[in-house]
Amino acid sequence: MKNYQIASSILAPSFISEFVKETFDIKETVKASILKTGISHNYLISINEKKFVFRVYFKNWRTNFEIEEELKLLNYLKENGILVSVPISDKNENFIQEIEAPEGNRFTVLFSYAEGEFVRNPNENDCFKLGETIGKMHQLVENKSLKRKTYTAENLIGWAYEKSKEMFSEELSEMNYFKRANEKITEEFRKAKQNDLKSGIVHLDLWYQNMKKNEHGDFTFFDFDNCGNGWLFLDLSYALMLLFKNESNKTSFEDKREAFYNGYESVLKITEEEKRLIPLGGLAIWLHYTGIHVERFDDFSNHFLSEEFLKFWIQIVHQWMEFNVIKI
Repeated sequence: MKNYQIASSILAPSFISEFVKETFDIKETVKASILKTGISHNYLISINEKKFVFRVYFKNWRTNFEIEEELKLLNYLKENGILVSVPISDKNENFIQEIEAPEGNRFTVLFSYAEGEFVRNPNENDCFKLGETIGKMHQLVENKSLKRKTYTAENLIGWAYEKSKEMFSEELSEMNYFKRANEKITEEFRKAKQNDLKSGIVHLDLWYQNMKKNEHGDFTFFDFDNCGNGWLFLDLSYALMLLFKNESNKTSFEDKREAFYNGYESVLKITEEEKRLIPLGGLAIWLHYTGIHVERFDDFSNHFLSEEFLKFWIQIVHQWMEFNVIKI
């Protein structure tokens, strides 16, 4: 059969190194190696002692305009003192390039490298600093917006539930939980006290693999691929839920949550309504990513997504809701 189509490809590091060398007019040797082949493909770029990250977006995952909005946000945050991984312009002063991959054109961006270490289980001092840093970021983006998605109950969990029905039977107890969670979040978000909720630009994926702590104890944020508009407490929700997941001692988690809140509130006040909704925000985002798993089954999640994984996935969020004494 002579005619064929490619669903997705992993571009060779040797090709990436040559592409970067030519596109950015680099005279030194450029070395490339795969960092992660997840939702998009990330390559570590080494030029002498300097490191960068080269992201190759999946075909049709993000539009050129959506990426421009993401990069605009990153540059704005950097200009205002937030440590973030920022885009690097090429020899023609462009931040975004295109590669002719076998499956079709894919967008690419070269980012600065975030120095430091991932902190899976931060101590209380780290949690204070993390909360403070998110607070400073939120202070800059409150009441601002991007020309990207605005996150609501419908496109966070409603969409994810409908998408997940394409793969999983509604008769599964986990899918029944998903349905009840959708109904609960939709109702609670609908009746939320809007005047007590801060809105602006959200990262939506603030977990430990999207940030690093440097030698001075400062956090650098990266992977703003899911950034958009919404209630700012959503960022607190996901950060806290992942902190809960990774801390086996729940008394220690309570201490860390308090430190996190204190750090954030050294910059911005958290209202009681935001605190009430934070557990539900974690639930909404966690289940939202179930929808992403189903949507990207062919090229991302097929090696782990199954009924067994769904049971594991729902059990984690169920523990989070039980801890917060919220019945689903």
